[in-house]
Amino acid sequence: MGLAGTIFIIFSIIFLGYAAARFKVLSEAAGDGLSEFVFVVSTPLLLFRTTSTADFHGSAPWELWVAYFSGVVGAWVISHGAVRTVFGRDRRAGVVAGVSGAFSNLVYLGLPLMLGVFGQEGVTTISLIISVHMPSMMAASIALNEWASRRDGVSTGETSVAATVSTFFKSLLRNPLVLGILSGWAWRLSGLAMPEFASTVIDMLAGVAGPLALFAMGMGLKKFGISGNVRAACLVATIKLMLMPAIVLAVAWVFQLPPLTAKVAVTAAALPSGINSYLIATRFGTGQALASTSMVIATGISALTLGMWISIATRIFG
Repeated sequence: MGLAGTIFIIFSIIFLGYAAARFKVLSEAAGDGLSEFVFVVSTPLLLFRTTSTADFHGSAPWELWVAYFSGVVGAWVISHGAVRTVFGRDRRAGVVAGVSGAFSNLVYLGLPLMLGVFGQEGVTTISLIISVHMPSMMAASIALNEWASRRDGVSTGETSVAATVSTFFKSLLRNPLVLGILSGWAWRLSGLAMPEFASTVIDMLAGVAGPLALFAMGMGLKKFGISGNVRAACLVATIKLMLMPAIVLAVAWVFQLPPLTAKVAVTAAALPSGINSYLIATRFGTGQALASTSMVIATGISALTLGMWISIATRIFG
């Protein structure tokens, strides 16, 4: 199956999820249940299986991380600045715009896309990004929101730095995706063989992560929808889908990353923002409409732009 066919199938599953929610074939509670199963059970087991068994040799992790997070920093800074200067929003909204312009949907859309386009080696490579992506992005968003709240006069600074750091790490260590990655590395380092029964169960549950994630994502798009700030959201979506992958491609080319590693990095950067940007906005109590609208618009447009960036990366890196 070619690239166009793979992308068509992936977005068809997203559309089916959206249609199921739109026409009330499945309830909103069913969509929440699917998302929770994917987040708590299926995807952590997929990450556990990948990190415990994959061959990471030749993946160039440090160069991969530098290339990818160069795009993250560039997209975040420009999204923040654009929303502040062009639309006159406060610093906290700027932080939400930065998250929306730089926080790729690596799990719900990224994992099934990599599997469909690049195979299991693509999943292995994106897992290296996922392993540091969520902790670093969450830490940055919390720190920047604390700074923005103080500068905007919303926070008076009673919360200590130690309490903030402690809360962050407690939250991080309760995250099922982080637990899946850490458990996988722990099992890998132990050198123990996986019992056949356990391996079969893990394979069965991990195997449904991709399609269920896409379907649940479609239902989620109906739930959150376009709720305002359309012009600002379009600008942030454009930065996410066009500028961020361009930066990552340029850095990957300078570093001469291995072909597969470079293509996965560019594709990951070209993914739209996911639900985490909305959840962060909700936690901060500002920019929810901007995050939701940007996520929906970027996801729709990415059905076209993802194919473009994968084709460009393939032409350049082989």
